[in-house]
Amino acid sequence: MNILFVLIPLGLVLLAIAIGAFLWAVGNGQFDDLDSPAWRVLLDDERRPPEAPEERERE
Repeated sequence: MNILFVLIPLGLVLLAIAIGAFLWAVGNGQFDDLDSPAWRVLLDDERRPPEAPEERERE
């Protein structure tokens, strides 16, 4: 029974930290645009040809 006096406040503190982290992420714009990063990978048109082995050895 005494363990409840430790676990309940500890749970409430962890809950407050989780809510604070979520509100910080929302306030900093972490959830503003969820679709563009996924599409950016598929629509990448700037392709560079692979380097020749001779060019890698010169560097």
